[in-house]
Amino acid sequence: MITEEQVLQALKSVQEPVLKKSLIELQAVKELKIKENMVSLKLAIAQPGTAEQMQLQQEVVTAVKGAGAESVGLRFEKMADEDIQQYGGQATEQKKSLLEQTDRTAFIAVTSGKGGVGKSTVSVNLATSLARKGKKVGIIDADIYGFSVPDMMGIEERPKVVDQRIYPVNRFGVQVISMGFFVEDNSPIIWRGPMLGKMLNNFFSEVEWDDLDYLILDLPPGTGDVALDVHSMLPTSKEIIVTTPHATAAFVAARAGAMAIKTEHEILGVVENMAYFESQVSGEKEYVFGKGGGEKLAKELNSEVLAQIPLGQPEIEEENFAPSIYAEDHPIGKIYLEMAQKVINSVGK
Repeated sequence: MITEEQVLQALKSVQEPVLKKSLIELQAVKELKIKENMVSLKLAIAQPGTAEQMQLQQEVVTAVKGAGAESVGLRFEKMADEDIQQYGGQATEQKKSLLEQTDRTAFIAVTSGKGGVGKSTVSVNLATSLARKGKKVGIIDADIYGFSVPDMMGIEERPKVVDQRIYPVNRFGVQVISMGFFVEDNSPIIWRGPMLGKMLNNFFSEVEWDDLDYLILDLPPGTGDVALDVHSMLPTSKEIIVTTPHATAAFVAARAGAMAIKTEHEILGVVENMAYFESQVSGEKEYVFGKGGGEKLAKELNSEVLAQIPLGQPEIEEENFAPSIYAEDHPIGKIYLEMAQKVINSVGK
């Protein structure tokens, strides 16, 4: 079992990102607990809740796991001002948050009542299709517990951090940011709601987005803390509700729609995913999950069905691997392009 001495020794090689000194030299470790080879740390740093913190937590987890820990839990607090000044720290200029640029950027949240309906697939293909239409597009993988956007888009690199700003990864003309970039070894996220909400806020304020026409947010399914945080952060957000044709899925999705209405968000429309299966041999459509769920949901929300997406799979290219992105000339890709045009016509950007 790992010992406190081993943890502290491992942290000697980890620098505080702003003050450029070892965490041990700065006496940044304010709490250290070990239970069944699981390490819990509380660290005081110069600028918590920033891009540097996300980079630091990767380094800490890697170092402590390398010393023998099975898992690492982290909490951060702000270092005392006098300590920051003692070690040569200076105040940094705050840049404008993307949340203050709603006149320039249209925020579109993609949500669902339950998981497994293809919400993230819709998100990444809508973002890609908008980019193909010549729009400047970003996507935030806000599905914190089930982040999948990087894998779906075939992204292997990570964002760069320069001068305390995160630069998103660009793929298919889409600027991408995801919690998956900041988690080691696909580890599960065990943070509570307030910390997750703070991290989401960092994605708006600490990321160096290029001028965006559209920002797509792939929200967690349901109406939990994270979805509620996003609703409160984005008073002008528009929403797309994803469901399957099954009546139960549509019934559950209505709750997500009701939340949007209560928070005065505009519902752009409903996407009925897995609407049918079309045989390549006969051309016949088989309604595997039933019929009518999308239309019923749209009627209930006083909205429209933006698209009915059939069951299908993109053609996988080894050289340009992206397992969930449909090509422009793919039949389903064409449906997404039509959907993107409807969004453009509705939003007017």
